[in-house]
Amino acid sequence: VQLQASGGGLVQAGGSLRLSCAASGRTFSGATLAWFRQSPGKEREFVAGFFRTNSNPFYSDSVKGRFTISRDNAKSTLYLQMNSLQSEDTAVYYCAASRTIIFSNLREPSAYNYWGQGTQVTVSS
Repeated sequence: VQLQASGGGLVQAGGSLRLSCAASGRTFSGATLAWFRQSPGKEREFVAGFFRTNSNPFYSDSVKGRFTISRDNAKSTLYLQMNSLQSEDTAVYYCAASRTIIFSNLREPSAYNYWGQGTQVTVSS
């Protein structure tokens, strides 16, 4: 079971990036999928996610209206389109998956079984 995140980089404030997370087939199908991020000295925080097969995405308040999460089941890939990036968005971004999580734990990193390796996003002001 593997998750492979990519797409990070250096971007100016106000710019955009799209992150991708390629997953092995069984991990993806029916799983809860999410993006988290972690800045130096801070705890890992929930960014956006899908709960199991529910097509309605969930977002943290800090990214709502700027970021869009999507999934391509045929390609077993999760995406995060990030627009209007701000310096506060600088972090390592991780994709995560779980087949056993309950809804109330959607935003809890400890509830996820599988993690990608992380991709660095740096926003310069």
